[in-house]
Amino acid sequence: MATIIDGVKLAAEVREQAAGAVRELAAQGVTPSLAVVLVGDDPASASYVRMKERDCAEVGIDSRDLRLAATTSQHELDTLIDSLNADPSIHGILVQMPLPSHLDAESVIARIAPEKDVDGFHPESLGRLVRGLPGFRACTPAGVMEMLRAYDIDPTGMNAVVVGRSTIVGKPMALLLLEANATVTVCHSRTRDLASVCRGADLLVAAIGRPEMIDATYVKPGAVVIDVGINRTDHGMVGDVDYAAVEPIASAITPVPGGVGPMTRALLMRNTVAAARAASGR
Repeated sequence: MATIIDGVKLAAEVREQAAGAVRELAAQGVTPSLAVVLVGDDPASASYVRMKERDCAEVGIDSRDLRLAATTSQHELDTLIDSLNADPSIHGILVQMPLPSHLDAESVIARIAPEKDVDGFHPESLGRLVRGLPGFRACTPAGVMEMLRAYDIDPTGMNAVVVGRSTIVGKPMALLLLEANATVTVCHSRTRDLASVCRGADLLVAAIGRPEMIDATYVKPGAVVIDVGINRTDHGMVGDVDYAAVEPIASAITPVPGGVGPMTRALLMRNTVAAARAASGR
């Protein structure tokens, strides 16, 4: 039976640490503030934003929620981001993805001031990760690394396979694992014999957005399996991994829900506190 990596418990610990840092900053007259921009009325995005708001309230971060109509123009969104960049009371800016199709997401991400990019998506943030320089790391991959550390899973020397090559999860995940001395393979939709490649992994990270695609035929007995997927189906929320089939053969595994998702939000809180500290010189 696999060790179940409890993201809910670990996220609570990260939020508690962040709350302590917020109290320290408050004693110095600084209140960390996060601006959350939601364009449109996508139910999944709205639900996720509500969870972020709840996390901010628990930690003591001032959450400024900006809801915009789905018909918001690129110019209107750009103007809002510019105003948030210029506001010294705002320490972090998060624009909830996905955006309506008429908006240029890459342009929006690049417009956010790098020092307020608490999502870790800005080209400068990713570039600093590539070069091994300090900076904001994308919250989901950073959360995965926290989970590995908490459970004493050292990637050093491991064959790590990341299934998915997005700039939000797959690519930064691969870079963080490489930084942690793993030997990393990144797979995607055109990888030949994907199951065979995955079976060579000591550490398998699934981030492809396909419900329960990774079954037992993809997993080497004893592998660590990290499921980043969040897929809403008629049968409820499931990950990219067939948990029932894989859990008996893995050495450790993250559940869905209750695994990576809570850690993603917890790392957002940590990043926001770090941005407030940097902005205030604390």
